[in-house]
Amino acid sequence: MTDRPSPISRAYQDIDDAGCRVFQDALELVGRRWTGAILLAAARGARRFGEYRVAVTGISDRLLAQRLKELEADGLIERTVIPTSPVQIRYAPTRDGAELMRVLQPLVDWGHRHRGRVAGGPPGAGDGGR
Repeated sequence: MTDRPSPISRAYQDIDDAGCRVFQDALELVGRRWTGAILLAAARGARRFGEYRVAVTGISDRLLAQRLKELEADGLIERTVIPTSPVQIRYAPTRDGAELMRVLQPLVDWGHRHRGRVAGGPPGAGDGGR
């Protein structure tokens, strides 16, 4: 038996401390409570505050407003003020927000497969046939 790293561990040998911090920051960003649901609502077409409130069941108005501001500061949501009477505010995913949703799709797919295996289903159960 040798102490050579597995092919999986070799793939991550080039991740340095800075790369690890970037990875951790990205996980904390998407793992923040309600962030995923808000980004999904944006990807599905929510634009006005009320549309987000309906799409993200259980979130308070205060927390929704806070998360939208955070996502705007992170460059994932764009806020547009329309100077009408009354003023209208629209939110939409930025290019980075849309890209984040695309790169998260494999994680969602993995979650479906993993849930199926943990629940005792056959391999591939819960993956929607993908």
